[in-house]
Amino acid sequence: MSGTPLPTRPLGTTDMNITRLGLGSWAVAGSGWFFGWGDTDDAESVAAIRHAVTSGVNWIDTAAVYGLGHAEELVGKAVAGLSAADRPYLFTKVGLVWDPDRPEAAPRRIMRPESVRRELEDSLRRLGVEHIDLYQVHWPDTGESLEYVGDGSGAVSPNATPLEEYWQVMADLKAEGKVRAIGLSNHAPEQLAAAERIAHVDVVQPPFSAINRSAADEIAWAHAHGTGVITYSPLQSGLLTGTFSAERVANLPAGDWRTAHRDFTTGLDANLRLADALRPVAERHGATVAETALAWVLAWPGITGAIVGARTPGQVDGWIGGASVNLTPDDLEEIATAITTTGAGTGPARP
Repeated sequence: MSGTPLPTRPLGTTDMNITRLGLGSWAVAGSGWFFGWGDTDDAESVAAIRHAVTSGVNWIDTAAVYGLGHAEELVGKAVAGLSAADRPYLFTKVGLVWDPDRPEAAPRRIMRPESVRRELEDSLRRLGVEHIDLYQVHWPDTGESLEYVGDGSGAVSPNATPLEEYWQVMADLKAEGKVRAIGLSNHAPEQLAAAERIAHVDVVQPPFSAINRSAADEIAWAHAHGTGVITYSPLQSGLLTGTFSAERVANLPAGDWRTAHRDFTTGLDANLRLADALRPVAERHGATVAETALAWVLAWPGITGAIVGARTPGQVDGWIGGASVNLTPDDLEEIATAITTTGAGTGPARP
C-alpha cells in the first residue's frame, strides 16, 4: 500500500489489518435513487477515492445499492490498474434490491440465497475483482422495502428469509473463496448471537457518532466475541464536520435524502450546537472539528475503524488525521457534558 502510514488495527479475527479510518462511497453515488445525495461529479469522486488511497487509507466501503450499482462502478474505476500490493481492501454489502423500472422507489430487503449469489456476481463485475474482502448483509431481511416497519406487532412479511438461512449462505460464500470475510450491518445483539451459532461473525457495521450512540450494545457484543467493528456515519452525514449551518441545510438540493431526515429538521439545532461544542477541543489538538468527532468514535472500546465519506479530495484532507488525535479524559468529559447539555441524539455520552 502506498502513501503515508496511518494507524491500523486487526479487523477482528480476520487476517486483515485496516487503517482506523476507511473511505465510504455512499455520498458519491449520485442522484436519481431513493437515498441519493444530489448530483455529483464522477471525475471528482474518482479523484477523491484515489486521493484517500494515496494518503494511506487501505479500505473502501461500498454497497450494491449505492447509486444502484454506480458507487461500485466508481470504486472499480478508481482502483483499476493498481497492483495487489497497492489496492485497498474492498468491502461491500448485499440485501437491498431495487426495481430498475422504479429507481427512485425504496429498495427492498431481500436475502434469498439466489438473490445473494446474483448480487455477489454483479458486485464482483462492477468492482473488477475476483473476490470481495468483506461481504456484509446490509439489513435484516424483511421481504419488504427499507421503510417497512411491520404491522405494529413486530411481525415482518412472510416473504422474509430467516437469518439462519441467509447467514448460512454468507458462510458458504466464504468457504467457497468468493469472499474473504463476512459481516452484518444494522443487526441487533440477539440477531448477532443467532448468527454466531451458525458461523463466526467476522465484522459488524452499526451506525455510530456523537449524535447517534444507539449501537453501544452491538459494539459491546462484538468486543466480547472477537468481532471487528467498522462504524458508519461517524460524522452524522456531515453534521459533525463543523461546516454545516442552518442556512446550508436549507439550501440542500431537493434530491438529497438529508432534507427530510430528522437530524436535519427537528434535531438540527441540537446537532449544530454539539458540533460547535467540539471546536474548543479541536483547537487544543490542532485538529478539525471532523477529526475530533472521529477521534471520539475511535475512543470507544471495541471499535476497529470508522467509515468516512468524501466527494472531493479536499474533504478527505479534512478528516484524514482523525485517527491520530488522542482525546484525553478531560476532553471526553467535556464532550460528554456537551452531549448532555445540547440533548443531541440518543445513547451513552462517554466511552
